[in-house]
Amino acid sequence: MKRIAFLLVAVTVVAGVLAFTAPASGRADEQASPIYGVTIPPGYRDWKLIAVSEIAAGDKSQLRAEFGNDIAIKAFQQGTLPFPDGAIIVAQHWMKESSPENDKVLAMVPMVAGRDSPKSFVPGSFINMQVMVKDSKKYAASGGWGFGDFKDGKPGDEALTKTCFPCHQPARDHDYIYTHYAP
Repeated sequence: MKRIAFLLVAVTVVAGVLAFTAPASGRADEQASPIYGVTIPPGYRDWKLIAVSEIAAGDKSQLRAEFGNDIAIKAFQQGTLPFPDGAIIVAQHWMKESSPENDKVLAMVPMVAGRDSPKSFVPGSFINMQVMVKDSKKYAASGGWGFGDFKDGKPGDEALTKTCFPCHQPARDHDYIYTHYAP
């Protein structure tokens, strides 16, 4: 009886060790961006919202939401520049789409009713997500930031990743961050 109990414990321990150490192939957060090695941070959708924005170019518009880990949020709230090491910012981008369903409901809301055709917009098709990780030593050549651009959980190629830091150079005075905290 002791031998059976021992075998059950041994099998359970081995199974636990294997489950813990087995590679999680196919998980989006395990795939690193070229050049910087940045990955999608697990649980980022539970982080605090930094801001929401819209970028319009011609007849196309994007809706964007930026999330920050606790280190980034504290830096935004306190106006800390440069951002401290360990700050991570994730931006999600969608095409902007009108919402006829919401428009119908808004037309009945007292504060909107009677106004000319209320229009509401919602996130449409997903475009991509971008991740910035602050590590002033590891990423010294790119202002202390590592970058990643992901679509469908897969990192963009090296040519795309090479455009990240040059794109953020105009925001040098704000530690390469365009986003401002929306209290």
